[in-house]
Amino acid sequence: MSTVALVGNPRPKSRTLGVALQAAEAVGERVGVTGETEIVDLSALAPDLLSAVPPPDVQHALDTVGSADVLVVASPTYKATYTGVLKVFLDRFGAGSLASTAALPLLVMGDARHSLAVETHLRPLLVELGASVPTPGLAMLESQLADAEQVIGAWADRVAPQVSAFLTGRSTAP
Repeated sequence: MSTVALVGNPRPKSRTLGVALQAAEAVGERVGVTGETEIVDLSALAPDLLSAVPPPDVQHALDTVGSADVLVVASPTYKATYTGVLKVFLDRFGAGSLASTAALPLLVMGDARHSLAVETHLRPLLVELGASVPTPGLAMLESQLADAEQVIGAWADRVAPQVSAFLTGRSTAP
């Protein structure tokens, strides 16, 4: 099984990347995924995402995300939703193409007024792509970043049973 952190921040080495990696590792550990978490950081791929034919690095990212068992999809909150670079990347996937994936939406935001965006904007996109989104997403406030390990740990404890149930049901489906 594999865990992938998909980071939709247009800035390299972002706080979103750090939070996404922590979240993916915390959930992966709790559901028994072995191996390192793979990271798809869209900041490095942004210039090539609109190419008619995906260049090899974009294709590799698409393949990595498409084959993930557990996928943490993280973005900073821009204009009350996820970033355009994340949308452009996810638009490369067809409806239903993430059907074997447990996807966990995560938004990093400056203001709690945007906390519903994780459920009202990012979750429906992942569901449209066929992913199972068996848990509440994580709305991480910038003011919580100093306590990220504790916040993420509590969230991972809460969502791990649903992710495990999905992964178990997927592996026993006829």
